Amino acid sequence: MATSALVITDVQNDFCGAGALAVPDAEAILPVVNELVRKFEQVIFTQDWHPPGHVSFASSHPGRRVFDRITLPTGEQILWPDHCVAGTPGAALHPGLHVPPHATVLRKGVHESIDSYSAFFENDGTTAVGLDALLREAGVREVVLAGLATDFCVLGTALDARRLGYEVTVVEAGCRGIDVDGSLAAAWSRMAAKGIRRA
Repeated sequence: MATSALVITDVQNDFCGAGALAVPDAEAILPVVNELVRKFEQVIFTQDWHPPGHVSFASSHPGRRVFDRITLPTGEQILWPDHCVAGTPGAALHPGLHVPPHATVLRKGVHESIDSYSAFFENDGTTAVGLDALLREAGVREVVLAGLATDFCVLGTALDARRLGYEVTVVEAGCRGIDVDGSLAAAWSRMAAKGIRRA
């Protein structure tokens, strides 16, 4: 039984290249991620999988623009362009990603009224996405993370993993950030403060 799991967050078309919410230099992580995938028995890929009209889309809030911040019952929400709409090409995993037959794909952000950065909990911090149950059933004690974006979905997943008692390592070369108002440096500081390793 593998005690370590590799979790690759949101390497999807809309976060890469000319995607709707492209993370700068995102495709540079593909060789690193694919090499990591070959080293792990337990591999989980996450996918943002939003319904049309999702609460995180600026287009769902008349008069608001992309990167505006609003307050929701679950806390502050940055508004994004429409992205990773369920079933669209933009929501598909990047074609350059090696997805082995034994890998699990976990979808998040599936409820219209709440966003989900972490693969453990939605942004209310309590509604389970499903990763914890999956890892515990497999006897996993350490989570190795890579993917997009460092300062949002990687960060959220890493912090929740630590909160739940996992050892956590984030592979820096396998991540890229969006960096909204210094969010990338802040993310690394928050992870370091929680004892998350930066490899």
